[in-house]
Amino acid sequence: MELIDTHCHLTFADLAGDIDAVIERSIAASVTSWITVGTDPGHNQKGIELAHKYDNMYATYGIHPHDAKNVTADDAIEFIHLAFDEKVVAIGETGLDFHYNHSPHQDQKRVFRGHLQLAADANLPVIIHSREAFDDTMEILDSFINLRGKPTKVVFHCFSGTPEQAKIVLDAGFYISFTGVVTFKNAERTRRAAEIVPLDRLMLETDCPYMSPEPVRKHKVNEPAFLAHIARFLAELKQMDLDDFAAAVTATSKDFFNLPGN
Repeated sequence: MELIDTHCHLTFADLAGDIDAVIERSIAASVTSWITVGTDPGHNQKGIELAHKYDNMYATYGIHPHDAKNVTADDAIEFIHLAFDEKVVAIGETGLDFHYNHSPHQDQKRVFRGHLQLAADANLPVIIHSREAFDDTMEILDSFINLRGKPTKVVFHCFSGTPEQAKIVLDAGFYISFTGVVTFKNAERTRRAAEIVPLDRLMLETDCPYMSPEPVRKHKVNEPAFLAHIARFLAELKQMDLDDFAAAVTATSKDFFNLPGN
């Protein structure tokens, strides 16, 4: 079995200090490739540097909506070259978070649109963070794609929306990625959404070091090795053999991110 953790934060302090052991445990659990996701200029740089240390590790370039208020035009120019590094496979995470509102909505939308333009320029897919902002997120995506024609590959990461929202995402041609949230006892809505997502649009992620899945939810620090629990849970939900399910979602992930072996 081969699995890819398509969204992890391996530069965050809980994991970065013991990264070799984290990778060893991951490989032992059949999670053999990783995409470490950027959230601010510092983690973008660290993620790319880390990805260059491991053959099967890749990075993304992004500014989390929480930090959108801090992004200036000079920042965008200074760090834009990172998006064209050979190890960068996507732009993001980017999007809108109206739950915490750490940045004003207008700043979040400004940076989000800028990321979409960068993805179009770099011909890279986009990783979307959307929390309590689904309609606004879709409106920005639709208007940008209708105007520019790109980006065409978009994934809603850590999806916890309704089945109706999942259908809107799928009808737009986008992808959906599930975390350990889908295993939580109170996540029936997320499970109903997962049931309607076809395997050629479905990806898996830990979003570690957050949200350890059942049955290891007691572990405060999530890590890529735990992706195997998410895969097993969703395979059972889909009434599939685990190896067949893993092969399908891994193929989807390689195609989406244009990884070797695609």
